[in-house]
Amino acid sequence: MKTRIGILTSGGDCPGLNAVLRGVVLAGEKLGWEVIGFRDGFEGLLPPGDYVVLDRKSTEGIMALGGTIIGTTNRGHFIAKVGAGDRAVVASEVIARARKVLDELHAKALVIVGGDGSMTTAMQMQEAGINCIGVPKTIDNDIEATAMTFGFDSAVAEVMDALDRLHTTATSHKRVMVVEVMGRHAGWIALHGGIAGGADIILIPEIPFDYDKIAQAIKRRESAGRLGSLVVVAEGARAKDGQQIKRDIEGGEFRLGGIGDVVAREIAERTGKETRACVLGHLQRGGPPTTLDRILGTRFGVKAVQLANEGHFGSMVSYQNYQVRHVPIADAVNRLRLVPPHGEMVQTARDVDISFGD
Repeated sequence: MKTRIGILTSGGDCPGLNAVLRGVVLAGEKLGWEVIGFRDGFEGLLPPGDYVVLDRKSTEGIMALGGTIIGTTNRGHFIAKVGAGDRAVVASEVIARARKVLDELHAKALVIVGGDGSMTTAMQMQEAGINCIGVPKTIDNDIEATAMTFGFDSAVAEVMDALDRLHTTATSHKRVMVVEVMGRHAGWIALHGGIAGGADIILIPEIPFDYDKIAQAIKRRESAGRLGSLVVVAEGARAKDGQQIKRDIEGGEFRLGGIGDVVAREIAERTGKETRACVLGHLQRGGPPTTLDRILGTRFGVKAVQLANEGHFGSMVSYQNYQVRHVPIADAVNRLRLVPPHGEMVQTARDVDISFGD
């Protein structure tokens, strides 16, 4: 019987997931392995198992597609709950049911493609005796144990494109355009996208801002004859002595969002300038991956198969110093990589006259 490994994609989708799937399938095929993809994240592991056999034919042409051909979810039975010691845990009986399905399918290992929450679940599954390999995925680029994750470059490209388009309308109408982008705890998307798109003000979670300072920056631009301004704000950004802006959704669950409207309103009140807000939202998650994300996703998928072949279970693929390596999954859990407020990227932005509202 052929050696068999499983793979699933969990959490929010992003460009590059299909490149990972293709990389795993083709690298596994060279070893004579069979790859099965579990549908809709961890939920596909529940009895009787919801999966599809992935092969060269089923993965042909998918690298150019956004999203994931096997589906994903950030809901369901595997959502980690905070338990004793403040460690997020999945119910042990749920893990046991998943292990039973994997045993029945004779899966040697399970490749888990996901973010911080998914890696937490992967670590718990590894401790329960399931051979797991982690592949980091987050467009926020905020996992400490890897210098870059696929999907980030594509999200930044979307922000850059939006700013390119909004620049002309801001200039034509002499308006301030506020663009809200993703970034719950880390401002990497706002920072990179803002620099690439020629933003005038960038607001990120790591640098609390002052509305009066933002207004002063816009007034300085206006006095210099620059009558249109672009402001990029990460969804998790907050004013000094303020809180992150949350919005209520169905079921009483709170999510971040709405800071763009608040910033636009405050700017209009303080400057008297016509101000508009634009929320990019899930546009940053969709669409075809960039060249970088296709390559990085492929490299991550191939490395995951190598780690499984070498028996490095409990490891996560990691990109460091332009090389794809691996680290213990535990190194990636609950450790966020944030923008250094005094780092080189922020200083570069300041040196080209970008304000952070501080």
